[in-house]
Order: sequence, then structure tokens, then C-alpha cells
Amino acid sequence: MNYREAMEYMEELKKYGSVMGLDTMRELCARLGNPQNDLKFVHIAGTNGKGSVLAYVSTVLHTAGYRVGRYISPAVTDYREHFQIDGRMITQSALCSNLEQVKAAAEEMAAEGRPHPTAFEVETAAAFLYFAGRQCDIVVLETGLGGAEDATNVVDTTLAAVFTSISMDHMDVLGDRLEKIASVKAGIIKNKCYVISVKQEPEVMKVLRQAALQRRAKFFTADAAKAKRIWCGASKQRFTYDKHKDIEITMLGQFQIENAVAALEVIDALGRLGYPVPEDKLRAGMEQTRWPGRFDVIGKNPLFIADGAHNEDASLKLAQSIRFYFTNKKIIYIMGMLRDKEYDKVIRNTHELAEHIITVTPPVRERALSAYELAQAVRQYHESVTVADSVQEAVELAYLLAGRDKDSVIIAFGSLSYLGELMNVVEHRDTIRRDSHGRSK
Repeated sequence: MNYREAMEYMEELKKYGSVMGLDTMRELCARLGNPQNDLKFVHIAGTNGKGSVLAYVSTVLHTAGYRVGRYISPAVTDYREHFQIDGRMITQSALCSNLEQVKAAAEEMAAEGRPHPTAFEVETAAAFLYFAGRQCDIVVLETGLGGAEDATNVVDTTLAAVFTSISMDHMDVLGDRLEKIASVKAGIIKNKCYVISVKQEPEVMKVLRQAALQRRAKFFTADAAKAKRIWCGASKQRFTYDKHKDIEITMLGQFQIENAVAALEVIDALGRLGYPVPEDKLRAGMEQTRWPGRFDVIGKNPLFIADGAHNEDASLKLAQSIRFYFTNKKIIYIMGMLRDKEYDKVIRNTHELAEHIITVTPPVRERALSAYELAQAVRQYHESVTVADSVQEAVELAYLLAGRDKDSVIIAFGSLSYLGELMNVVEHRDTIRRDSHGRSK
């Protein structure tokens, strides 16, 4: 199997859809020798913020000298982002080698009349093989969807179960009430592990605490309200939390304080479990953490920001950050949404801050909301809307509207599925501009 064949295989597996439940995943892992049992995990669930907390925790642990696996979803710019060790993506050859082993086991299962593993199950099993083969000290594991019946929940050796902000999302699968959604996500809590949660709605906190109590797990709340001496600048933020004084982070957005506080609680918990991190390494790791597509500055002159806000909770946090950082600025949006998301609520929460809104169609065939349909929804709230035929056209139009106004800000948000292409377009455009300036001198 070469890399092209590997990508074709993963594309082919999409026909099996998304299936909740662990029976198939357990069988698949058993045929591979249960590689997940040779690993220790920090398992993260939540509606928003999972990737950022994963980035903080894994970067700090790597900075402290541990070999750290990262398993994330979705990828933004390269499929191989799903599998990382110490911040580096898996090589193409290593990916092919691990996928070949999983493919053989999956086809064996299908030949016996068992359900064929889904793309996510195959991907997750390949990740376990990769991390176990490279003898990772800790794997920071992000759930795909929910918790209890998510393929990642086949793991039993969880050191810490972590919960970022839980809100309404994927209601068709997880339930239509916060308590139901929280109960599904609480399924990642294992016996006697540590549980760390950001401050949640009261009904969510109750569910998580009860689940921790039932499994004799130690519960800790990461309360961002207890962060002190908060300072927010144009390129970094600083805060003090408990014993950690003047922690600096370069990931922007007011919501990042909450994510960073959660990461600090996780690091402290791991220290109690035999994975100590010196304070100087913790500080360096927090400052060095980057995470593409999360209030991420991808261009300057004018300022260009990419953010994966695709549901109600994330859109409220995005609007809060726009108001904080960009008061009295000329704001231009690029929006791309999936039809199974609460796009009407996202529009409602953000529209009034934009002078103009450009819509695009994400590259997700069955789930994409077309740029035209999204524009029609936007026009219910905002009259200045343009439909773009491509991400390239949306970027060019946004720059045209921004002009040379130093007070202009372009913000692209919504589905992460199109942000990777957008980031590449912006980077390519900036490279051409720099080269032309260099030649003109």
C-alpha cells in the first residue's frame, strides 16, 4: 500500500458511515493485539475546546521530556494531522504500514460476516498501533463524537478524563437535552481515574460529578473565574491560576483562558500520578502551544483570522472575542457551514458585528450547506451578503473589500473542513506578494 492507495482506502471506507457502539472496535483491536492496552491516556470530550486543551497538555508534556502521542479529529490541512507524536505528523510510510495491518484485520472480520469497521474505527485502531509501536509515554486522545460509544472509548487505561465546554451539538445522535449529552460524554470516565472539567452549566456538572462518584474517580473543576491578573494583548495573553503565576499563552480569544486553565489542572493531576512537569517546562510549553484554526491569525495587513466556530456555544465565544479585540473595526466575514449544524444560531450570534458576509460551500459532499443556501439564511439578518463560487474567490473578494484600511479585519469561520484550504490560499497569496515585493526592490 502506497500513500495514494491508503487515501483511496480511507475514502472508500466512508461508505460504512458512522456507527456508534464498541463491539466492532473491540473486535478489531483484539485482532491487532489490543495495542491500546500498552498505552496511558488523557481522554478529552466536550463540544468546544477539545483541540486546544489537547494542544496545551501535549505540548507541555513534550516540553517536559515525555514522548506524547496526539490523536485529533478533524484534520485541518493534512490527513496525517490525525496522528502525531511530539507535535510531528506520522510519515506517509508509517501511516501506510499501520493501515495495512488494520485493513487485513478489518477484511478478515468482514469475511466472517461481522460488520466491517468504519473509517473512524480503522483510523483509531491505526493510531493505537502507531503510538504503541513508538512506545509513547502518554497519548492525549480526542473523542470523535460523544464519549460512551465513541470508538476511542475502547481504552481502559485512562489516567485523566477531561471535559471541555459541553453544549448543544449533534443532538440527533447524543440527545436533545444537556443532561443527555453530558451523560453520553461522561462515558469516558474510567474507574479511579482523575476527572477534570471546566465550569459547566449546573445540570452538566451534576451529571459529571455523579458519574465520577460511581466510578470512584477524583473530580476537579477547572474554574476560569479563579484566574487572576489577566492581561490580553494583540499577540499573547497572561494570567495567574492557583500556584501557576503569570502564565503566558499565544493562542488568542478570551475563551482560551478557560482552555488553558483546564490544561493546567490536567498537568497538576498527572503530576500526582507520577508524571511530574517542572514549572519552567510547564511555562515554556504553555507559551509554545499553537493550534491551527482556533482564532488563529493567518495573515496581516489586513489582519486575517480563521476560527472553527460552527455551533451556538462557539459562535457566542467568537462574538465575545471579536467585541473584545476589534471594537470599531471594519469586519468582513467568510462563512462556510454544514447543514446538520445550528447555522441559524451561529448567524444570529455573529451577524451584527460584520459589515459584509461572504458565504462558501464546504468540501463535504453530503453534509455541506451550499453557499447559496447559507446566504439565504444570512439575509434573514444581514443585507450585505455575497455568494462565492470557491474558497479562492472568497479570499480574493474579502481582501478587495478590506482594501488598504488598517482597521479592516477578515474573519473566516464555521466548518473546519474548508479552513485548511483557506489557510493554504492565504499563505500562497502572501508568498506571491512577498516575492513580488522582493523583486520590485
